[in-house]
Amino acid sequence: MDDIRTNTLIIGCGIAGAATALRLSDNPAHQVTVITRAADPADTNSTWAQGGIVTRSLEDSPDLLVRDILEAGAGLSSPRAARILAEEGPDLVRSVLIERCGVKFDQNEQGELVYGLEGAHSVRRIIHVGDKTGGAIVKGMLDTLASRPNVTLLANHTAVDLITFPHHSLDPVAVYDPITCHGAYVLNRQTGAIIRVLAAHIVLATGGLGQIFRNTSNPRGARGDGLAMSWRAGARVVNGEYVQFHPTTLSVRGAPNVLISEAVRGEGAVLLTPEGAPFMERYAPGWKDLAPRDVVARAIHMEMLETGFEHVYLDIASKRSPEFIRQRFPQLVETCNHYGIDATRDWIPVVPAAHYSCGGVLVDEWGRTSLNDLYAVGEVSCTGLHGANRLASTSLLEGLVWGNRSAVHIEQHPGEPVDDARVPGWVYRGDTEPDPALIEVDMTTIRNVMWHYVGLVRTEERLARAERELRHLWHEIEEFYRRQRLNDALIGLRNAVQVARIVTFSAQHNKISRGSHFRADSPLDDRQPTEMSASSLSR
Repeated sequence: MDDIRTNTLIIGCGIAGAATALRLSDNPAHQVTVITRAADPADTNSTWAQGGIVTRSLEDSPDLLVRDILEAGAGLSSPRAARILAEEGPDLVRSVLIERCGVKFDQNEQGELVYGLEGAHSVRRIIHVGDKTGGAIVKGMLDTLASRPNVTLLANHTAVDLITFPHHSLDPVAVYDPITCHGAYVLNRQTGAIIRVLAAHIVLATGGLGQIFRNTSNPRGARGDGLAMSWRAGARVVNGEYVQFHPTTLSVRGAPNVLISEAVRGEGAVLLTPEGAPFMERYAPGWKDLAPRDVVARAIHMEMLETGFEHVYLDIASKRSPEFIRQRFPQLVETCNHYGIDATRDWIPVVPAAHYSCGGVLVDEWGRTSLNDLYAVGEVSCTGLHGANRLASTSLLEGLVWGNRSAVHIEQHPGEPVDDARVPGWVYRGDTEPDPALIEVDMTTIRNVMWHYVGLVRTEERLARAERELRHLWHEIEEFYRRQRLNDALIGLRNAVQVARIVTFSAQHNKISRGSHFRADSPLDDRQPTEMSASSLSR
């Protein structure tokens, strides 16, 4: 396939990328190209979101939502970002998701939206489609995009690196210019060719980084690709240490860590020890089982460490009728049945797992990064909204709001892609197919190091050990990368080790426990956000 020229390139097609594309598609003259590494465009982080999306109920107000966001963020959330979300988000849910994309959120017999309650929310304000909310939203948005003739969606295309000037410029005098993004080198996974996709504006919507941890609720593509590419290009990265661990994922040997939505606890489920004793009151007397996620996750972690349990249990069966459970949580019932558990009768074995990155590529209120013409939306970005700990079900809404906002800014600043002659083609360095066994072993090493040393509970000694091991592995992987023919797995491995180092470095340099960053050897206290740059890590 030949190189591509387009007005806007969007890398990723979850709710954030799709929201950007939808808004831009309203101008028929504006050409939008969306790429995703997945074979199925619906295979995104957003699709895996079960619980729901925040909106505004009758008992709610913007001020109340802002208060809950700031409280959950442990003092690091941006009040400005929280206000933008609270003021603009509910209207976009209605106009984009419900009216334009036809997402049918659950309703009661009177035809009114059903609002759920989740941890750290003071009122019911979360709407859902059973426990398949993310999938329903992504399907509705992708179906709508498919009808837009000026939107081209390319599956099986993996971004390798961003094209930036002066780094990739053929003009030596460009070294004096500010860093500007002009597109990306992209691997066509089916042909193996690497093409240039040149655009006036580039939007990163690549999702999260959970796959750098042994236990994660994220899909296999969540390797931190966008974060790694941005860091290599010189973009500002902040709050890398704040990785939120979801308290409840399915714990069955041989099974993936399938997310058990927080909405289950919102409907009355209780966490129990294997002996059947509830324990959250000891850790969070006020919130109990609906405490913020970092509190619940560490409580489970401590119960497991102190008692030697492989997992704890989640009990919804004794709190709700079988009919309610089947209707409200069909995905939960189906998943549990697959692994021999009857969620309407049995306790569900659960463990914490890496779930959401609260930090990322720093952006402003319009999704602009520190590099000219590069935007970031969704989990890859850091708007400041989530601070040190994300409030449940705000991530989908953040993607919708900032996806729309980035498109608004792009509309106001139209442009054309750079001249092809100014950008070099991809230089192929090797033609040897990478050994999949080596890639798998290196990924397993990264995941184990991050889980044990940079996981739920961190110490200086653990973090120092992680940095030494990851630095050595980074050098090995970079050499390996330069000698092999590129494929998606090798690109992901390179990105994963880079992102693991970013998280580790950030955790090392933040010695104060706050929110999802817990240092067992440091006090709880105030702390300014941390910033990462390419110069922060030794080569």
